[in-house]
Order: sequence, then C-alpha cells, then structure tokens
Amino acid sequence: MNYKETLDFLFSQLPMYQRSGAVAYKANLDNTKKLDAYFGQPHEQFKSIHVAGTNGKGSVSHCLASVLQEAGYKVGLYTSPHLKDFRERIKINGLCISEEDVVDFVTDHKKIIEVIKPSFFEMTVAMAFKYFADCKVDIAIVEVGLGGRLDSTNIITPECSVITNIGLDHTALLGDSLGAIALEKAGVIKPNIPVVIGAIHSETKNVFIEKANAGNSEIRFAEEIYSSPVVMNGIDARQIFQVYKDGKLEFENLKLDLLGHYQKKNLITVLTVLDVMIANGYAITSKDIYNGLCDVVKNTGLMGRWQVLGANPQIICDTGHNKEGVEELMQQLLSTAFDKLHIVWGMVNDKDVDNVLKLLPKDATYYFARPNIPRGLDAVELQSSAKKYGLMGKVYDSVDEAKKGAKKNASHNDLIFIGGSTFVVAEVV
Repeated sequence: MNYKETLDFLFSQLPMYQRSGAVAYKANLDNTKKLDAYFGQPHEQFKSIHVAGTNGKGSVSHCLASVLQEAGYKVGLYTSPHLKDFRERIKINGLCISEEDVVDFVTDHKKIIEVIKPSFFEMTVAMAFKYFADCKVDIAIVEVGLGGRLDSTNIITPECSVITNIGLDHTALLGDSLGAIALEKAGVIKPNIPVVIGAIHSETKNVFIEKANAGNSEIRFAEEIYSSPVVMNGIDARQIFQVYKDGKLEFENLKLDLLGHYQKKNLITVLTVLDVMIANGYAITSKDIYNGLCDVVKNTGLMGRWQVLGANPQIICDTGHNKEGVEELMQQLLSTAFDKLHIVWGMVNDKDVDNVLKLLPKDATYYFARPNIPRGLDAVELQSSAKKYGLMGKVYDSVDEAKKGAKKNASHNDLIFIGGSTFVVAEVV
C-alpha cells in the first residue's frame, strides 16, 4: 500500500469519532491494552506529560512541547484531531511522522488491526506510542482525545497530569453537568503524580481535590499561582505578557506567538506545569521558556488558533467550537477593529448548536456551510436555527464557496471570521 491507500484503509475500516461521532467511542480500554501488549508496552518506554481538558489542551500541549524542545529535549507530541494531514497527530520535535512510517505500521500490523478491530483513535494511539518508543524520545506530550478516564491515552503514568478546564462538551458521553464531566477528566490523575488544574470552578474544584488526595497526588491550581493582568499586542504578531507569580513579577515582556486572548489562561497553565517539571529535575531555564513560547508555531507547526489567513480584508480562523470556547472568541472578535463583520460558520451535528448560536453577533453577515465530514450539520438546518437568534445569511455548497462569497462581499477594512468547527477550519488553513 502507498500512503493514500493506507489512509483510505484506516478511514474506511476503523470507526472514527471525528467523522462518525459516538458510535466510534469505546467506553473501555480493552482494545488499547490489547494493542499495547502486542507491541510490548511501548507506553512504559518513554516519559510523558498528560494533558486533558475541555478547551485549551491543544495549545497547552504545543506550548509545553516548544519549551522542552528549546531546553534540548527530544520531544514527542501526540494531539488530535488533525487539520490537513493525518501525520500532524504524531510529531517529534515538530516534525510529523513520515508517510513511510505510517505505511509500514499499517502494513506490518494489518492482521492484528483486523483481529482486534480497534477504533481509529485506539489505533492512532498505538502507532504514536510505538513510534515514540522506537525513536527513544526523552519525553512525550500526550493530549487526551475525549474525556480522560476511559480515553485510550490513559494507560500512561506521566511526570505530570494536566486538566486545563471543564466545560459542557460531549455531554452525551461524559455527563450533563460540570461535576460529572470533571469526574471523567479527573481520571487522568494518577497516584503520587502531581496534577495541574488550569481554571478554577466552584463545581469542579473539590472533584479534583478529592481525586488528588485519594492518590496522594500534589495538586496545583494555576490561577492561584500565576496571573497576567497586563497583556499587549506586539508589532511582531505576538502577544506580550507581564506575568506575576505569587504577586511578584516573574516574567517581564514574555512573548507568545499564539494570538487568541484566551491564551492567557493557557499560558499560566503551561508555566505551572513547567514549575512541576523543573521541580522533577528537568533542566528548563528562563531562556528556554522565553524562546519556546515566542516560537510555538515555528517549533511545533500548530495551526488554527486565532490564525490570520489574510489581510485587506483581514481573514481570521479559529477552531473554538463549544460554548466556552466560542464565548472567548466572541469577546476577542468584538474587540477587534473592522468596518463590517462577515462570519463563515459551520458546525457538526452533535454539538449544542443553540447555545453556541445565541453567542454570535447579530450585526454580522453570515455564510453558512457544512464541513465535509459525515457529522457535518446540514447548512440549511444551521441557517434555520441561526434565524431564531437573528443571525442572517446565505447557504453555500462548501466551506470554500462560503469563504469565496465572504471575500467577494467584503471591503478592505472588513473582517472575515471563519469557525464553528475544527473541520471548517481544516478546509481553509
């Protein structure tokens, strides 16, 4: 098989949550453990940091990888979903796994895949862990796919567990309250392993404290340690933070090349995790932190986080797609200067569509499109739902056509925002 044939086999044979939804979610670790045993427990052959959370876990994972790379470590990075190419999910020092390695993995182990019949995600985790072990990474940053307790990545025992925040997402699978979802995500907390919690919420804080105390795990709440009351935009397309630790200025003029305002919350989570790693003996200097955060995109290839795609008119995309994520996006969007606002918007059919749509601005022109995956929400249905909230616009046959429509209508001083789903952004970056 060549690379395309290999991907066709994976996409067609294995249930894929990103495409098919809940039918692909396996509420146990049975297949993961079978694959791990078959490959000789590769997850035990490298150190790791485990990153869970409703929003921000991708950004936090990439920031940590970038800093550790600057510190001289060989860093594996496992994230999901991918935007353009499957290989984005598995990287070492910012370089994607090769097409040849993907083909060889599937070709060499096709029989066991056909016997166990894992989900797409279970197979991908096995591929990543074997690759990291074979390549002898110093440490891997492993992003949880969904939830925590029953996620395929949760066989690792990391150096540090991370939970960025809790929001009402994937409620059909994880629970319909913040407390219930927090309990699922708290499953990444391991006995005697420190855990960092990014955002504090009254409904979730005690869930994490009880889980940590039960396993004698040190728990740190980032918001109680770090703060950044002053944030500026630099002329070099970077945000500049003044970061305080325990009330004293710790990082002056700390630059981050991720432009979303919401990155302030992710930043203090990253810094708290780095404190844990330094306490664990990792050689990470202040210079490594400055350099790593300044060049996250360059070092890791991260895409789709308040990413500027064009100017005159300005075109921005972002993968934020649930209530909490969209709230953050809209705050930033409406504080950005423009004459008129054009929004290219698409969603998937298992999201809380109404609670997201009610957050969007009514004085924008909308361009509705269905992302090109089976879970994509029909654009006519999306348009109909949007009308209930005063959001008016036309339906387009594809995300690309919607983008073209927005560009045709927009003047030089207008702003085009593209979002609503990771899969919408994947079609434009």
